[in-house]
Amino acid sequence: MMEEKEQQIERISQMERHLVQTRAALTRLEAALDKWDDAQEGLAKLKAYYGSDQWKQDYADDEAGLLPAGLRRGVLSEDAIWNILTDITALEKRLEQLTVKS
Repeated sequence: MMEEKEQQIERISQMERHLVQTRAALTRLEAALDKWDDAQEGLAKLKAYYGSDQWKQDYADDEAGLLPAGLRRGVLSEDAIWNILTDITALEKRLEQLTVKS
């Protein structure tokens, strides 16, 4: 009887740890989703800019040395925007798979 009680206590303690861990992860996920939601407007603008005539002009001006040396210009890299869009697609697929499992 005492062994069963110890197993019960261990089971309850383990489930409590799972509950606390899941709640903490859910809280972090909700915060991340809020930040992701806030970034959507900027992402839409970035998608529209990528490959546009304006981007091409900015890229050409950079190549010609017409932009200030200290200007951050990762957005003019041909890979930076493509990579982030690819990462988004991969994350969307992962989220879809996680949703299916639930």
